Amino acid sequence: MQKLKILLPIALFFMLALGFLLGSQFHFTTSPTAFGKPSAKNKLNTLLDLIETEYVDQVDTDSIVDDAVNAILAHLDPHSTYIPPADQAELAENMKGDFVGIGVNFYMYNDSVAVITPLPKSPAEKAGIVAGDRILYAGKTKLFGRKLPSDSLFAHLKGEVGTAVQLTLYRKSERRIFKTNLLRDRVPIKSVDIAVLVAPNIGYIKINRFAETTYPEFSKGLQKLKQKGATTVLIDLRGNGGGYLEMATQIADEFLKNGQKIVLLKSRKGEVEKTIATEKGSFETGKVLILQDENSASASEILAGAIQDNDRGLVIGRRSFGKGLVQRELPFEDGSAVRLTMARYYTPTGRSIQKSYKKGAADYENEFENRFANGELYSKDSIKIADSLKFKTPKGRIVYGGGGIVPDIFVPLSGKKGEEHLIYLIEQTGLVPHFAFEQLDENRSAYSNLTYDQFIQRMKQNTQLTSQFESYLGASGLVIPLKKNTAWVKQTIIAEMARQLYGEERYYQLILPFDPMIQAALRTQKTAN
Repeated sequence: MQKLKILLPIALFFMLALGFLLGSQFHFTTSPTAFGKPSAKNKLNTLLDLIETEYVDQVDTDSIVDDAVNAILAHLDPHSTYIPPADQAELAENMKGDFVGIGVNFYMYNDSVAVITPLPKSPAEKAGIVAGDRILYAGKTKLFGRKLPSDSLFAHLKGEVGTAVQLTLYRKSERRIFKTNLLRDRVPIKSVDIAVLVAPNIGYIKINRFAETTYPEFSKGLQKLKQKGATTVLIDLRGNGGGYLEMATQIADEFLKNGQKIVLLKSRKGEVEKTIATEKGSFETGKVLILQDENSASASEILAGAIQDNDRGLVIGRRSFGKGLVQRELPFEDGSAVRLTMARYYTPTGRSIQKSYKKGAADYENEFENRFANGELYSKDSIKIADSLKFKTPKGRIVYGGGGIVPDIFVPLSGKKGEEHLIYLIEQTGLVPHFAFEQLDENRSAYSNLTYDQFIQRMKQNTQLTSQFESYLGASGLVIPLKKNTAWVKQTIIAEMARQLYGEERYYQLILPFDPMIQAALRTQKTAN
């Protein structure tokens, strides 16, 4: 099956887009009859050609084409989109599973490029770059004091495989400036963050997106958990906005028996393409639980729907995003692309989970805020479900279509009552990693020789961490009271600091015991046993 992103290109649109790019053969004349009765496509091509050759002022026709394509797609669905060349290159790289560069996580700190961590086995790590280093120059290009946007920074740090770049760095802990030469290389971008045991015989796998390498990464993690004795697997799809459909179906195949339905695709012409589980499943008898939230979409919902509809396991969390449209990507010669919806997908029981977009893009985009307002992020009873969209699983369980996967076990937003949305806001800002970095950066040498256990003991004794973070939020323009959630905030910060010091596994070791969805999943296993 060809790779499906989110909608298939159709010949009509291809001809129209090609016409935009190449122009037409119409030649200007003052006679009004020269326009004749052009088709819609010819009308647009004719107008573009006239603007390019006869309009009184010089006009950038490329930008007009981009605007025209966006205007056309705005009349379709919210997920049929035009992607400019610069954005397309970045998106394609992200979905490919690797990139070519030096391999560092960084951010602009006080107008300097600060290294949060070098990626494992990357050119940066091999060259001895460490957390806290500031990258001052890439070659002769000055990177500090210029407020450069991220895409400009990437342009200097990325390149072709094997190309050389000399970096000038400042190491604060040693108060010295030095140079190092690197050869750019392929650096993996993980789509599976972690695969660990969270309790005896209970494994946990976190998938952040469905990229080209997701299934191999997942399969490797699943096998590792089986070797450690896992008989139950929690698959965390929270915040996972989707990606390649076939990655989700291959993962579903690991848990479903031969012949069970995974997903059905239906085109406008009524053509149906079914994906059926095969005999290759390596975890067909163990228990499986899906964790999801309001940001789990598309391929995430396909995986959750396949598990739920086949009575294979339970879905835990909150109602998912509600994206039941499939796109196919159409690339153009200038590096841009269109993702065009060509089919709807249906879960094994036959339900569509696409939420309505009839009221327009603004209403569609604000639907998430509506969930806050109507209380459904705090109470399952507030989820609006149409009785006409009831479906039954093979075992007779009721499941619902029309706007996301409704969980079997509901878990509200984290945080004390009345401040749940504040906790959510903090999670979405990305400020915790930056604050953690700056805490470490104040005196990195004080942490460098600590064992993990020594670090934990030291952080437990720190009574100022939450108040310092609250002040940090305020300086960033966010006035958020944290008194009711100090334990959660402190643990989250400590976990992030541990990630930057000791790696990903230590982060999850600290954060998962405080995770309400993990706790809900573990309770289901205790009840079952």
